[in-house]
Amino acid sequence: MDKKRDRLIRGTALNGRVRAFAVRTTNLVEELRRRHDTYPTATAALGRTLTAAAMMGAMLKGQEKLSILVKGDGPIGQITAEANAYGEVRGYVRNPHVHLPSNALGKLDVAGAVGTDGFIDIIKDLGMKEPYRGSIPIVSGELGDDFTYYFAVSEQTPAAVGLGVLVDTDNSVIVAGGFIVQLLPGLTDAEITEIEQTVGSMPSVTTLLDQGLEPEDMLRFLLPDAVVMDELDINFVCQCSRERIEQTLVSLGAHELERLIEEDEQAEVVCHYCNEAYVFEKDELQVILDQAKA
Repeated sequence: MDKKRDRLIRGTALNGRVRAFAVRTTNLVEELRRRHDTYPTATAALGRTLTAAAMMGAMLKGQEKLSILVKGDGPIGQITAEANAYGEVRGYVRNPHVHLPSNALGKLDVAGAVGTDGFIDIIKDLGMKEPYRGSIPIVSGELGDDFTYYFAVSEQTPAAVGLGVLVDTDNSVIVAGGFIVQLLPGLTDAEITEIEQTVGSMPSVTTLLDQGLEPEDMLRFLLPDAVVMDELDINFVCQCSRERIEQTLVSLGAHELERLIEEDEQAEVVCHYCNEAYVFEKDELQVILDQAKA
């Protein structure tokens, strides 16, 4: 088995009355850390959001996709993550250069970076005329608790969400991943209590991954009778392209394009999601201007 791939495992337990997801997102989070030059606390906040997005994306079907917007009052500003049913994830944080002293537990102070006042919006494009939008107030800023609250309030599904990112001394990502355990109708109080106690007493996600556990091992740690249904590769994919950026430039209108040609003699457009820079020289801008006038 290739231990290096980012993988998501989907499973059930207790005769289908529990649905669960476990994922490793180490490569994804490291890729975005590198692209956006995030500092450790920002890396942890973005990584936790990306990990939640990967698992929630796996709950979708076909061409459906979702966006997560974490809008707290902390110094990193808004966190944005997008995912789809194919395991394709991308995201960014408004202020990547945020690193705070460790919190009282000696961990990265994600709540301090995110803030504890604000909202998390989940926007699902389900192919309908209008996207579905769920919004919850931030309850802790640590994000795991916040997504747990989201499932209880917006989806009326009790759930336990664990998210973790472990950052090395050189700022690179050692491991990242998470789990979602959803409690479906039909569980007894005793079964619910047992699951809550297991989740509450288990080592952190990063401890388990750092020990070499695979996502399916993490699933069985949480739910000993878990049955693995399927798995999904998780990958960083950005939908930006030179053609799409050209269309964005066309939409600026003739006046703004003429100004770019006369004053700057070129245009550089940087994608928020992947930090890729697209440069258009004067002659290329002239072609785009002709399109805008057409």
